[in-house]
Amino acid sequence: MSEQTTLADLGAAMGMAAAANPAAPVAPAKPKIDAKGRAYATGRRKNAIARVWIKRGSGKVTVNGKVIEAYFARPVLRMLVQQPMIAVNRNTQMDVECTVVGGGLSGQAGAVRHGISRALTHFEPDLRPALKKGGFLTRDSRAVERKKYGKAKARRSFQFSKR
Repeated sequence: MSEQTTLADLGAAMGMAAAANPAAPVAPAKPKIDAKGRAYATGRRKNAIARVWIKRGSGKVTVNGKVIEAYFARPVLRMLVQQPMIAVNRNTQMDVECTVVGGGLSGQAGAVRHGISRALTHFEPDLRPALKKGGFLTRDSRAVERKKYGKAKARRSFQFSKR
């Protein structure tokens, strides 16, 4: 049996045509911007869903009609929301407007962060590698485990009594 050294050799050996030729030019991704000059994306985390619009501006962030300092009072949550913008150096160039429903404040902050990251890739597709490397485009799918019957909580048993 002959030795294959590249994926193209392996594809040829398997009888596949060179459809996915790595040397073929790939068209750059086009921005997805609406008539108002905004990019839209949806972010999710736990039970929270955020609808996010970004546009060129001065770096103003509004969540459910309130400024970010009023909605996310804890500095940790504000930092979490602004991470993708800081990672790509757009925190003073883009205005963010979002509506978020469901879950608690922590889940909502995560949903807004995910939505901002996705909206940035729609606005400027060239930012995708930097955001992907930072882990901002991956949806954190962890959620609360459901309660089982015969248990006090999801896994906690009722207190045992010997007598």
